[in-house]
Amino acid sequence: MLDKLAAVESRYEEICARSEQPDFYEDPKKAAAYLREKNDLEPIIEAYQAYRRAEQDMQDAQEMMADPEMKELCQQTYTEAKQTKEELFRQLQILLLPKDPNDEKNVIVEIRGGVGGEESALFAHSLFRMYSMYAAQKGWRVELMNYNETELGGVKEADFVINGRGAWSRLKYESGVHRVQRVPETESGGRVHTSTATVAVLPEMEEASVELDPADIEMQVYRASGAGGQHVNKTSSAVRLIHKPSGIVVACQEERSQLQNREKCMRMLASKLYEIEQTRIQSENDGMRRSQVGTGMRNERIRTYNFPQGRVTDHRIGLTLYKIDAIMNGAIDEIIDALATADQAEKLQNNA
Repeated sequence: MLDKLAAVESRYEEICARSEQPDFYEDPKKAAAYLREKNDLEPIIEAYQAYRRAEQDMQDAQEMMADPEMKELCQQTYTEAKQTKEELFRQLQILLLPKDPNDEKNVIVEIRGGVGGEESALFAHSLFRMYSMYAAQKGWRVELMNYNETELGGVKEADFVINGRGAWSRLKYESGVHRVQRVPETESGGRVHTSTATVAVLPEMEEASVELDPADIEMQVYRASGAGGQHVNKTSSAVRLIHKPSGIVVACQEERSQLQNREKCMRMLASKLYEIEQTRIQSENDGMRRSQVGTGMRNERIRTYNFPQGRVTDHRIGLTLYKIDAIMNGAIDEIIDALATADQAEKLQNNA
């Protein structure tokens, strides 16, 4: 690891020297790339410098322990410096892990009702509300793409973009089947029902990020349905794109303009094709195919929301929190932090 850190420090010093040259900004794109790399390396350099200071403090304290009058003070300094050095070593291990290139991207979220009929649609609406409130807390913007309601206020399907720096780094752990256990509003006997909804989270990709042949895409237009203002059912502004080679279908009806809806569809299509390619690569590396959503059955769950007991359990890491009201109001950082920590631990073990 120390060899890696020395190489990182050398690269950082090289970029700093380059940025001081008078012709640095002659190529703005290259200059911006250098500055982004410099910003990415700075946390590593700061931690590495602190690590070496702690190492030097340990060495100085050890040398001064020969003086009987200074021994006790030096022993305390040595112990504190050693503890700091060990903490910084663990921090540096994490900082040196390969960075997900999509971490800073926006995300596309797709929520679908699963098992449980109308109750699953009502739960899907609860999840949409939860993620919308989480985005608001982060200062991110929610941009609807496709939203189909049921008569009782549930959601058959909700597709939306969360625009915000670092959205993918936080929400990439949310893909999978979410299970709810509660007494439905439609249940008169007070019995607890179990239902599911599926969530898929994709990093938002630009069209330029994925090869898209216009000849492979069939566009259909139709009239928007559901809530949406006076334009509903009067103009064919809604757009559906069919990617013929893969069979992927994406739709958007939330904008008044057909052109705007098509643009959103193209972003969603690019993101789905990117995800398919990444899954294929992962499948080759892991020797198995992993699916974000699965089939929506109860036993393929990542998380359970149990309302009678007031608990939420994430089954991937065995975390249970008894604060379901706060979580449903968007307070999911504690879960995400735990998932990110577990992910880092697994990567450290694999890199060991």
